[in-house]
Amino acid sequence: MDSSLNPNKHLKEEFVSNLDGSSILEIAALLTIVPLLVLIRYSIGFHCRTDNNDKSVSSKKNDDEIVVSRQWKAYSYGISLDFIFIVFPMLLFFTVLSEWVYHGVVLLSLLLLVLTVTAKRSSSGLQRGQSLSFRANVSSYRVALMLITCLCILAVDFTIFPRRYAKTETYGTSLMDLGVGSFVLANAIVSRQARDVSSGNWISGLKATAPQLLLGFIRLVTTSGVDYQVHVTEYGQHWNFFFTLAAISILTSFVNIPAKYCGILGFTVLAGYQTWLVSGLNTYLLSHERGNTIISKNKEGVFSTLGYWGMYLLGVDLGYRLFYAKHSNTRSTTSSIARVFLVSLILWIVTILVDNYVERISRRTCNMPYVTWVLAQDLQALGIFMLSSYIPMNKLSTLEEAIDQNLLATFLLANLLTGMVNMAVDTIFASPLSSLVILTAYAFGLSAIIGTIDFSGFRLKFW
Repeated sequence: MDSSLNPNKHLKEEFVSNLDGSSILEIAALLTIVPLLVLIRYSIGFHCRTDNNDKSVSSKKNDDEIVVSRQWKAYSYGISLDFIFIVFPMLLFFTVLSEWVYHGVVLLSLLLLVLTVTAKRSSSGLQRGQSLSFRANVSSYRVALMLITCLCILAVDFTIFPRRYAKTETYGTSLMDLGVGSFVLANAIVSRQARDVSSGNWISGLKATAPQLLLGFIRLVTTSGVDYQVHVTEYGQHWNFFFTLAAISILTSFVNIPAKYCGILGFTVLAGYQTWLVSGLNTYLLSHERGNTIISKNKEGVFSTLGYWGMYLLGVDLGYRLFYAKHSNTRSTTSSIARVFLVSLILWIVTILVDNYVERISRRTCNMPYVTWVLAQDLQALGIFMLSSYIPMNKLSTLEEAIDQNLLATFLLANLLTGMVNMAVDTIFASPLSSLVILTAYAFGLSAIIGTIDFSGFRLKFW
């Protein structure tokens, strides 16, 4: 009798293996829908958010339970609206509405235009909506990235999630291929280095990687302990996302240079790594060959770190020049939005050229076309978020602020819930209706729990 906690482990691994991905255009359309949903939510209004002092008074120092109840009722109402207008539609477009992506972009764009015009007319006697700061725009971008990740890591195990959105095996592009690269870029744009702020010596930098290394080992031990399915060709036998983040932090700590030089170093690292790849390294990394050494067993994770480090350095340079340099205006003005879209357009052109004439995009090796693709796609998404400047009385939604204050907690909780669902349900045999119900319950439960954590004033974040 098979005593494994995960008897269908190999079937689940095969279910997410040997995939070719989707087109760049479809992924770009899909990731245009996400910020459009957020902007539509802004245009609708009703955001319940109290500062920490107010919540502290209401929940701890004020004995009037009616006040507390009313605040929680309004807060939960705001979270529910965010789920209805942002999270649930995202889930639908990632699954049952995946064939309607292009239609969705057109319809949502028209809806946003109508709502914005209507809101401007109705608020003509009021002060024009205050532009969200660049920090708020980046928060929206990071939260959207986290929501996409949280939805996809479970949805990919169900048949209603299109296989073309799952991670590619060798070359190609997919929705989930953007995950780790987007996290690296998001960290780079808001890093102390990009803001040209001293980050201390290399010793303090190494200390900062301790949580990432700890989480990496915890994930390694827990997945092995419950015999959880692992797509080995993603990072290797032991490597994972947290180890990649830690490796980038370590490299950056030892080679800590001013932001204005990071672009040169980043391009040099990527050019050298790409030359190594086309000289034969890519054949080794994409083969089934694995020796007995720890590096060989984790070759994808180890060698791709060079690509991710180059991406990080370019992200620092872009963040500095676009948003933090003295000539930059960190508010979402027309000129700053135009700069972001212009850089994104240039990167799209570079991506197409390198993909066609140097090497095809490969998330597995994190080659140069993959790096430029991530930069182009994410800057495009960030530019759309910056369009919130044109929405009257805009404000971050309740759920956005809750997740932004607890990015780490959200990611860890999503991984925990994903593991629990996989242990309890044969996901690959679930019917479409059952799959959608489970995913909806998971998404709502995640939103509700994070909202409750935020309302209580708890914070767990280090990146």
